[in-house]
Parts: sequence; C-alpha cells; structure tokens
Amino acid sequence: MFERFTKDARAAVLGAVGHAERLGAEAVEEQHMLLALLDREATRGSFALASLGLAGRRESVERALAEARRRGGLSRADADALSGLGIDLTEIVSRVEEAHGEGALAAEGKRGGGEGGRGKGWWSGFVGGHRPFTRGAKDLLTESLRMALAQRDRCIGDEHLLLALTARPGVPAEVLADHGVTYASLRRVLYGGGEAKAG
Repeated sequence: MFERFTKDARAAVLGAVGHAERLGAEAVEEQHMLLALLDREATRGSFALASLGLAGRRESVERALAEARRRGGLSRADADALSGLGIDLTEIVSRVEEAHGEGALAAEGKRGGGEGGRGKGWWSGFVGGHRPFTRGAKDLLTESLRMALAQRDRCIGDEHLLLALTARPGVPAEVLADHGVTYASLRRVLYGGGEAKAG
C-alpha cells in the first residue's frame, strides 16, 4: 500500500518515526503522526490546518499531548468514563507521581512496545524497519487509505492522514478538536462547502 502514498504523506510518516525516536518511544504512535503533520509546510494538510487556525499553535498542541501522556495516554473521554466508575484518574496520576516521580506514567521509553510488531506488515518496509508502529498507528494508516478511497483520490496524501486522525477516537482527535480542527471542519476545508478550500 505504501506506493499509494504521496511524497508529502511519506515524509509525514517518516517524520512520525523521527518524533518517536527523539522522544525515546519504543513505537510510533498516533500522537507522533500528529506532530509530524504539524511539521509539514506547503502541503494540502498544512494549508488546511492553517485555514482552520492551527498555524502558530503548535506549543499548545504539544502541551495537550504532554498532558495526555502524563495521564498514561488516556484521553479526557477515557478519564470521564473511569470517573463514571468511581475511579479518579487525577488521584491515581498524583499517587503514581508521588511514588515514582513526576511524569512517571509518561515515560516514553517504557510505552508502546507490546503493540508494535517490528518487521511485520507493509509499514515496516515503508519506514525502513525503524520503530514498530502501535496498533493505533497501523490502523491510522489503514484508515487514511479509506479516506482517500472515499474521496476517489488516487493517492494517499497528508490530508488523508489528518482526516483519519480526526475521525478516530483518541487523544490526537481530542487535541485537534480542542484547537478547532474536527473531521467535519477539515473535510469542509479540503473538499468544499466551507469558506476556504485547501489545494
């Protein structure tokens, strides 16, 4: 499938691997893909993000991702669900950090290993066997293909990776939505029906 990725989409995936390596993560996660997409310039995805007001807000996105890592990678929706069961995630994080130090649940090098599958699947050849991809990151790449096919686009671009991030539940979609980038708004900018069209 990687032959269907545009140069920009390939650069974003390789950028995600780079972010995982710099952060000391054992595997490439969806959040690394979001960071890599924020790095891109002069692409359909970057123009769409700028149109939706995300340009210049990278620090805010990084803070939100760091806070989610501090919660052990759980989204606010996950925390709310746990709260409904009588589990106070803030209290748990506080106790873990009291015992093991601040950011103990966010320790990048200790996360992501169990879901990777180094050397398995088309994505390992795509990125040269660097870090394995978590199940969520693999599913994101597959979902980007579905996004491209739904639009009858011949290739998978960075805009399809963005659409897939916003369509899937989890921290990246939550962070993007908090910054005004939802699946509906992104699709409107990319494919019409909005004030601006990236492209």
